[in-house]
Amino acid sequence: MCGIAGWINYKSNIIEKKQVITDMTDTLKKRGPDCFGFYLSQNVLLGHRRLTIVDPEGGRQPMTKRIGDREYTIIYNGELYNTEEVREKLLAKGYSFKSYSDTEVLLTSYIEWGTDCLKNINGIFAFGIWDEKNKRLFMARDHLGVKPLFYVYKNDSLIFASEIKAILKHPEVEPVIDRTGLMEIFGLGPARSLGSGVFKDIKEVPPAHYLIIDPEGIKKNQYWDLEAKPHLEDLDTTVEHLRDLILDAVERQLVSDVPVCTFLSGGLDSSAISAIVKNKFEKDGRGKLDTFSIDYEDNEKYFKANEFQPNSDSYWIPKVVDYIGSNHNNIVLNNLQLVNSLKEAVLARDLPGMADIDSSLYLFCKEVRKKATVALSGECADEIFGGYPWYTRNEDINANTFPWSKSINERKSILNKNLKTLPLEEYVKYRYDETIAKVPKLKGESFEDERMRELFYINIKWFMITLLNRKDRMSMYNSLEVRVPYADYRLVEYAYNIPRKMKLCDEREKGLLRRALKGILPDDVIYRKKSPYPKTHHPQYTKGVQSWMMEILQDKTSPILQLIDKNKVSEIVKTGGETFKKPWFGQLMTGPQLIAFLIQLNIWMKEYGVILR
Repeated sequence: MCGIAGWINYKSNIIEKKQVITDMTDTLKKRGPDCFGFYLSQNVLLGHRRLTIVDPEGGRQPMTKRIGDREYTIIYNGELYNTEEVREKLLAKGYSFKSYSDTEVLLTSYIEWGTDCLKNINGIFAFGIWDEKNKRLFMARDHLGVKPLFYVYKNDSLIFASEIKAILKHPEVEPVIDRTGLMEIFGLGPARSLGSGVFKDIKEVPPAHYLIIDPEGIKKNQYWDLEAKPHLEDLDTTVEHLRDLILDAVERQLVSDVPVCTFLSGGLDSSAISAIVKNKFEKDGRGKLDTFSIDYEDNEKYFKANEFQPNSDSYWIPKVVDYIGSNHNNIVLNNLQLVNSLKEAVLARDLPGMADIDSSLYLFCKEVRKKATVALSGECADEIFGGYPWYTRNEDINANTFPWSKSINERKSILNKNLKTLPLEEYVKYRYDETIAKVPKLKGESFEDERMRELFYINIKWFMITLLNRKDRMSMYNSLEVRVPYADYRLVEYAYNIPRKMKLCDEREKGLLRRALKGILPDDVIYRKKSPYPKTHHPQYTKGVQSWMMEILQDKTSPILQLIDKNKVSEIVKTGGETFKKPWFGQLMTGPQLIAFLIQLNIWMKEYGVILR
């Protein structure tokens, strides 16, 4: 994986402004610690930082390829999972290759097919290709948004990069937050509207979109979306089809010249991936699989089961490890370190995020990186196969809003009197209705099936992308590439049209997925009740965030004081979050996590010099 950055200006000669692209690219060195490069031309500057995964010598970037009098240059962050199939097609058309890297295959596919190259590739990607002859830039982002791509278009310039921090290094971009940005944070955060970079003028290329920039301007197009189709297969056929897709998705994602491992929680999704990888490793003679799990000091002592987290992972992980025979690494995090790493998590994400859900993943990836460079993880199965409570709980099915974010009134209560006029309810409702209006549906479907399509669609477009953003930033800030097989677009396409009753067969969340994984895992693991990402339950953590937030409240220079009702927040802090009853976001951001989110908000405003306007 890598980090990319670029600047285009058709009206000025910017070739002498190399320091700008150098500064932008340098902010991405954790995404790409192994090497860097630049492309400099009169109207375009491109920068690249590389994390070497495949073909150390042949995959260097920026990569330029010349065909006759045409010259094309690519900067690319990602991995193609069908490189050899695409290479074979291009060889048949007469192209030759100097490397075995996917970078050259991707560049050549654009040379041959133009924007239709996106119809031929399967992978995770964000890239830019400069056509020197036509003075045109082509930028694209993968189908589900696994890899990030931000941009600004102003003052005759297009400025783009893998992360917001790189864009903010450009002298023409200020860290301004306007009322819309505040509504993103307090109405939707840590989720974001598709295409929003929260900061004024900063946008994100939405998943499955591409941009074309030329002297006439900028054009944005969508190249893929879910499509509603009748599902004509019976249950047994669906189980077999699904199993084949999962096996293929996981095995494709093992391409690497560096060590590959898996994240293992003992739950259905990560255990299945680990078992499939272990079997493939065994077949290919690749040695023993390394698996990694996360826990917190003394967590068993303080763990309390609830509706969302019915049991801890510590019982299940050894069962799976014994079954697959992996070389397991149990990473136990210190609770005070978890508090202190809230800052690193903000610097990684460039925005206030999911509190210790972020900082724990940051610390976890830091440890994993000591042994591996590539990891496979189980995100996205819950969104596409019905793993969350809101797929089965009537109050959520009937909710006329995002089911993971039902605390709008409570959110608004912590704002100061100057911001209570922010129309948070209207803004969130607008974003929700905007998404619902785009849901692909079939004529004649029952209300129940139509509503399920809506829930699956908004989960894929909102909740899933939030988790993918978290995974990318926390892992890449540690120079670790994490792949997510359940986000293979072919698997998501197929799952979208499977009826709800079939997905939830056997009267279980993810019932269909459980059937498809029969034989790959022991039955007791397959039928374990879902438990979410593990969080700390230790009072030491709560005390840590309470103490830090009280210091922030007592410091008159704290930037967050411009936004919040100090008395209201003080009450929340003193009670350890008990007076804020509803989760801020999802299932896990309650109590101490809300306090940690406010700490992150203050860190973000301070470290990024946020200007409220």
